[in-house]
Amino acid sequence: MPELPEVETTRRGIEPHVTGVRMTEWIVRRHDLRQPIPENIMELEGRCILAVTRRSKYLLLAIDDGTTVLIHLGMSGSLRVIDPAEAWKKHDHVGITLSHGRQLRFHDPRRFGLVLRLMENDPLEYGLLKNLGPEPLESKFTADWLKSVCATRSAAIKLVIMDAKIVVGVGNIYASEALFRAGIRPANPANKISNPRLGILVTAIREVLTDSIHEGGTTLRDFLNSDGAPGYFKQRLFVYGRKGEPCRICKTSIRHAVLGQRSTYWCPKCQK
Repeated sequence: MPELPEVETTRRGIEPHVTGVRMTEWIVRRHDLRQPIPENIMELEGRCILAVTRRSKYLLLAIDDGTTVLIHLGMSGSLRVIDPAEAWKKHDHVGITLSHGRQLRFHDPRRFGLVLRLMENDPLEYGLLKNLGPEPLESKFTADWLKSVCATRSAAIKLVIMDAKIVVGVGNIYASEALFRAGIRPANPANKISNPRLGILVTAIREVLTDSIHEGGTTLRDFLNSDGAPGYFKQRLFVYGRKGEPCRICKTSIRHAVLGQRSTYWCPKCQK
């Protein structure tokens, strides 16, 4: 599933191509995504995209009529800026033709993504967005915040930092990698971890996400950058997907378990 770094990479990739540009045509080949694409989205033809922002894993296109287009890549979605004459692939569901002659095309094999038109004056009050936790790369995500939410939670720390109501965008891969950098075992109860170690974890989360964004996101089977090129962060993973392989630091075999129905990886020596 595309996570925060992949979505931020996509945002940065499409931003210069769509900001300040008029949408001349909306082509919807399939409406039946996770939620149906609303019919009133066709009313956006002729309107201008003012900005492209991100909240958690949702892309938000601010439109000059005061509405917002919300795009979620789901399990397998991607956005590409292409020539409108390019042949439509089997799972290309939406095309937004732009006034400068390019097209923003949404591809989603599993159809678990979203393309919605939000009518709210403040899109962050929309149901999917209003109860989300702080962004991990912004100032509201601090050691004090993580300490306060962990104080009453006995759940495994990996599950806590993957809870979008606590902090957004720390998906399975990045949770495993951040915990490795912080030297914390994924199954440790959140309320048993000392405040100094939680502070180290906040820094590790920031670093692993920043590094991944810089490298273009983690290479997954279905994810491509907006230019069609895969990301490269997977080459630098320390624990995720490396069951039985030697730790890059101490050479101990990487362990694997299922935690909260998600594959979890750690080094039994480097993480305590």
